[in-house]
Amino acid sequence: MSAKDTPKAQISDIFQCQRCGYCCQGETTVSLDARDQERMVAALGMSREEVRDRYWRITGTTVQMKTVDGHCIFYSENKGCTVHEGRPWRCGQWPLHPSILTDEANFTAIRTSCPGINKNLDYATFRTILARLQQEQERLNF
Repeated sequence: MSAKDTPKAQISDIFQCQRCGYCCQGETTVSLDARDQERMVAALGMSREEVRDRYWRITGTTVQMKTVDGHCIFYSENKGCTVHEGRPWRCGQWPLHPSILTDEANFTAIRTSCPGINKNLDYATFRTILARLQQEQERLNF
């Protein structure tokens, strides 16, 4: 089979989100780039100022979502991510972080904590599929 005949990799080959919310937990959140901020403002249907004051923590030039009770401000135990359509691209990328391509310990730690990672794949196979996905897409997002 030639490279052009190789089936296109699918995120579902290596990961299927279980909407468990584990990735939303902690006292820190991801930084929002300008596109994240615009998408979030649009998804919430509020003014930028309202979103900034209500949901963002700004330190210098770094904009992050606030945390509440040890989780992202947008996480609801009953609903999951309440800004899912406007979430930061890094949230949409998680847990397929590029660091797991170069560090098997990161892969092991992430796979241990995330029930959506395909447990039937060894590291080499997982890594091959993820690398192919990253080559095919500018930003992995699901």
